[in-house]
Amino acid sequence: MFELRLSIHAPASMSALAVVDAGLDEHNVAESALADVRPLHVIAERVDGAVAGGAIGRTWGECCELQQLWVEPGARSRGIGTRLIQSFEDAARARGCVLVYLETFSFQAPEFYQAHGYSQVLKVGGFTRGVVKFTLHKTIGTGFGDELNSAFARSPRRTVPT
Repeated sequence: MFELRLSIHAPASMSALAVVDAGLDEHNVAESALADVRPLHVIAERVDGAVAGGAIGRTWGECCELQQLWVEPGARSRGIGTRLIQSFEDAARARGCVLVYLETFSFQAPEFYQAHGYSQVLKVGGFTRGVVKFTLHKTIGTGFGDELNSAFARSPRRTVPT
């Protein structure tokens, strides 16, 4: 029998975390389909070259994940976020993506995404201070993503009780 002991940490050592991370990376790299994942980044820069915002994500087949969208506080409410997300979606569409998905918290910008055509497909409560996590989808083309989004639209909203 393989003997080991489990220990609980908050947080674990950096070396232990590095071993787990490297092990997962090694496993994932062995999966040939992951070679098709491509980064997609849209950066908003001022004329002096300073970064004022960005949309960071990745594409994989017909799917695109928006992992981060940020606009510096002094540049907000000027349409920069809208321009970033539209450019991000255009670039994803040009790569053949038909579905963009993302996760956001209630204290971030779920209303912003919904105003730009994203639909809630999952809502998770139970976080402190009433925070809720949302998974959102937007169909940006025709294909598998349409079928997936339609299936979610027809089914009851997925909610984890709070």
